[in-house]
Amino acid sequence: MHAAEEARSTVVHPTALVAPGARLGQGVVIGPWCSVGPDVTIEDGVELISHVVVDGHTRLGAGSRYFPFCTVGMAPQDLKYKGEPTRCEIGAGTVVREHVTIHRGTATGSGLTKVGQNVLIMANAHVAHDCVLGDRVIIVNNVVMGGHVTIEDDARIMGSAAIHQFVRIGHAALVGGVAGVEADVIPYGSVLGNRARLIGLHWIWLRRNGVQSDEIHRMRKAFLTLYPKNGCAEDPFSVRLERVRTEFGDNPRVREILDFIDAPSRRGLVRPARQDLERAETEGA
Repeated sequence: MHAAEEARSTVVHPTALVAPGARLGQGVVIGPWCSVGPDVTIEDGVELISHVVVDGHTRLGAGSRYFPFCTVGMAPQDLKYKGEPTRCEIGAGTVVREHVTIHRGTATGSGLTKVGQNVLIMANAHVAHDCVLGDRVIIVNNVVMGGHVTIEDDARIMGSAAIHQFVRIGHAALVGGVAGVEADVIPYGSVLGNRARLIGLHWIWLRRNGVQSDEIHRMRKAFLTLYPKNGCAEDPFSVRLERVRTEFGDNPRVREILDFIDAPSRRGLVRPARQDLERAETEGA
């Protein structure tokens, strides 16, 4: 065997159990005491380090890595689930750390739990049935989410946050540690608190990703128009929303926020507390 071919060969540890029917790509490494079900597809270069369980109609994307005692594609924790052949998909380059649980979808939901590419899910996190995580999302230790949660690209969910079922977390949003999120978080929004409240925009992400100061300043003005210091005392939210649409709707990131607000929602929006609006007025300047 040539060196290049040997480097791409699949290695299955003698203690691992790979069911007949499982499809393994090139260069796959299945470590000690792993279990792979018959309907699982594992793409090229995937590594199951040890004691990993993958079941159901599950696809693991190329180059993704799975650390000990995580489970992927197991049956959902939903009493209505009757064993239907629902699915779970993990994107290329994603890393799933120790004791993470990712459950497959339900027939009463979308039928699919999907995690995007280059996602990092840290230890002890739970991704419930029918959740959809975008690309480059970071889920920190002990985060839990109910079913049908959507987390868009580049979002950051800090440690021990809890996300209610059907909540949407917008693009590049930041959820603070130990926050209880009961409603949707706008794109670029930053939320914090035992019952999460909106404290401003995710300025750090914007600066680190090359958004220019003039655009950040414009986004800040749009945010403060939508959520002024005097709250709802002046105009109702619908009026402020139309004002932002008229004055700032030409900005692509502001338009992204507006489109998110306009989209159907089961949970409504996380809103600021009044004391947080004073903070938002000074940050991002």
